[in-house]
Amino acid sequence: MQAADLPDNETQRLTALHALHVLDTPIDEAFDRITQLAQDLFEVPIALVSLVDKERQWFKSHSGLDTCETSREISFCAHAVAKNAPLVIENALNDPRFVDNPLVENTTQIRFYAGHPLRPSEGLPVGTLCLIDRKPRTFSQRDRQLLKGLAGQVEELLRQHQMRRSLAQTTLRYEALFNGSATGIIRINRSGKVLDINPFALTMLGYDPQEVIGQNVAMLTPAAISARHDSFISDFLAGGEPKVIGRGREVEARHKTGYTIPVHLAVNAIQNEQGHVVEFLGILTNLSNIYDASQRIQKEQSLLKVLHQGITDYQALMSGERLWTFLMEALRELTDSDYALIGEVLPTDTTNALKIHAITDLTWNPDSRHLMEQLRSGNMMLTNPHSLLGRVFAYGEVIITDDVYSHIKRGGFPPGHPRLTNYLGAPIFSGERLIGMFAIANSKQPLNQALLDWLQPFTDTCALLINLYRQMAEREQVTRDLANARDQAEQANKAKSEFLSSMSHELRTPLNAIIGFAQLLAKGRREPLSDKQQRQVGQIEKSGQHLLSLINDVLDLAKIEAGLTPLSLEPLLIANVLDDACSTLEANIDAAGITLSRAPLACSWQVIADYTRTKQVLLNLLSNAIKYNCINGTVHIGAEQSGDSLCISITDAGCGIALERQHELFEPFNRLGAEYSTIQGTGIGLAITKELVERMGGQIGFKSQLGQGSTFWFTLPITDQKANPPQPIAATSNEIIDSSSPAYKLLYIEDNPTNQHLMEDIIEDFKHIQLQTVASAELGLEIMRHSPPDLVLMDIHLPGMNGYQALDAIQQDAKLKHISVVALSANAMDRDLKYGLAAGFADYLTKPIEIEKLTATLKRFLAVTLKE
Repeated sequence: MQAADLPDNETQRLTALHALHVLDTPIDEAFDRITQLAQDLFEVPIALVSLVDKERQWFKSHSGLDTCETSREISFCAHAVAKNAPLVIENALNDPRFVDNPLVENTTQIRFYAGHPLRPSEGLPVGTLCLIDRKPRTFSQRDRQLLKGLAGQVEELLRQHQMRRSLAQTTLRYEALFNGSATGIIRINRSGKVLDINPFALTMLGYDPQEVIGQNVAMLTPAAISARHDSFISDFLAGGEPKVIGRGREVEARHKTGYTIPVHLAVNAIQNEQGHVVEFLGILTNLSNIYDASQRIQKEQSLLKVLHQGITDYQALMSGERLWTFLMEALRELTDSDYALIGEVLPTDTTNALKIHAITDLTWNPDSRHLMEQLRSGNMMLTNPHSLLGRVFAYGEVIITDDVYSHIKRGGFPPGHPRLTNYLGAPIFSGERLIGMFAIANSKQPLNQALLDWLQPFTDTCALLINLYRQMAEREQVTRDLANARDQAEQANKAKSEFLSSMSHELRTPLNAIIGFAQLLAKGRREPLSDKQQRQVGQIEKSGQHLLSLINDVLDLAKIEAGLTPLSLEPLLIANVLDDACSTLEANIDAAGITLSRAPLACSWQVIADYTRTKQVLLNLLSNAIKYNCINGTVHIGAEQSGDSLCISITDAGCGIALERQHELFEPFNRLGAEYSTIQGTGIGLAITKELVERMGGQIGFKSQLGQGSTFWFTLPITDQKANPPQPIAATSNEIIDSSSPAYKLLYIEDNPTNQHLMEDIIEDFKHIQLQTVASAELGLEIMRHSPPDLVLMDIHLPGMNGYQALDAIQQDAKLKHISVVALSANAMDRDLKYGLAAGFADYLTKPIEIEKLTATLKRFLAVTLKE
């Protein structure tokens, strides 16, 4: 036996079969008449309507056969379905596919089979109309055509079965929707008569079905439009513009008792197959609850508007001193009152007092107007605890009365006072604390607890605003105090900066002469000094430079503390900085007889830091290790990684630091008693070091034991970024200017005679430069106009016109503005240099003058030629 193959579209075929919803349905006479007709027409004992399911074939009609289904495996029809083509077996015993089929061998004894596929939907075969005989027979072409025709009838029956089922389900859904809907539904015909009405609409409008069905739908509309209702329908049917049909709108429906109900009406026109309107379907949604809620919402919106504006516009209302007036007027509007007040409760030594922030004008004569003005300004407070107001602000009671003049707590009203018909006074609490009150009079609403409860959000908002009002007042006072403190701090800082600048200028001016003349004496070629004199002059210059370094340290600390020291944080190799610092102090180390040792460093260690400031930190710590060491002592530099930081340590073999004074170590100008020793210093190096390390994101500390030396350490953040290559350091030049070069005119404007002599002595060696010195800017300008110099060196602090004023005059003069002007000043702070360069000075040199730097400046601006 050969079972039928599965069709390629088996899944779609089964879907189409199941969509018919015909499997396992009861006997249907229409199908049986087809199979009986087939039996009679073809004179066969068996005719079947066979539907091939996934694992069986089921017979919708089985004339001449007792069973209603068989296995698909032995089904002849499955072969017709697989080929989707008619199948005719004239003698099954001669067909190898069926010769051993159980249906051939058993009592059924099929010998002849003819089946035509049934394709009721999309050409998919779901089964067959088949003929079976127990003896072989032939089947002509005419027979095939007749079988095909009968199969077409079966297909139509299958389609009708599917349509009837779909229609039945649609009807059930419609009935459920119509009868169970939570909205009113009314069917009316073209003339406006009610065809049907659902239970919800009957309940909503108060009718029984027999009172409405068959009547004109106009009976359900208000009297004002019922007479015109039929014209709405006729106009629409005549092609007029629809007002409700197909659109929907809010209208009123008439209840059986006569009152109107707000509804939303949507009317749909129902058309037949020819597109003609046959009836109308109206959908009624009851809007009564929505309308009631809308009225409540409108009432609440007025309250919410007040609350929202009071909170969101609080700052603007408070800044314009309109907050309390706004709240008072809102209270009047919310309660339909003629008069209202809002006040703040302030405790006193005896009882509470009321400070009125806003009150409705109650004036009736000049005296009362003056009283109102005092109350509004807050200059007058109410303190009587026994009046209608006092019971509220003194004791926190709620006072409500509709008869003010007979109330036992009523005070007297002077002649002319506006009449008060009712009164409500309510306290305002913040937690348990009484902080304010409001009152209304002559309200057109009933004054009762319900109104007070409805106003509770307003009362709570008033409590919030009073607290905010107080906090703002306190904040404004704190702001004023902070502003005063800031102004004082800025004045102190300005005075400090001015003092530092002045000190720097006053000290640098004499140092300019001391260091300058010392350098000239040391470098004199025409009258060279003896060795002893060289040592003496060297000592003068060394002492001057030391004094200058002390001044620079003081200024450096002041700038760091003020945050005015810029840092250039970038990746750098710590080994390069250590090499640079050790090289700088090599002479000091040798002179002190110190043995310096360094732990091996990983070449890859890189930190994020400022190169110059890191070197300054190392120089400060190494200098201290050298100065405070023992004779022929040792200094060891170590480095190790600690988490994300690199720790650099410097250990000396000095006398150490006493435990009881270690907490003073980083205090500026505190040398812990070393000021009485022969070791020079200011006591601010460690303070500067600490500030620099912390500003670079590191930490600093130390370990020390008296008599056993000290270890100072600091950390810097480690980074994986690539370090920039170290910048070459410009070599100090001992170049001199070639005397064979052409002559240049140099004008030096300086009022200090010592500094004038110093500059004359410096320029004396430069034969090609003609120096002219003047003591004032005014005289310098006159000389420039008559004999323009090639370069001007100018002090800033000059008698009369100062250096900046003179520079401005030069820049404004078309004949002089091409002349380069270099500032030479004792004002040596960073801000002085930045300001000077920004003002237009070609360069800014500071005192004490460095001859090498001056030489480089002359070379740059006079284009001189130098030789060794």
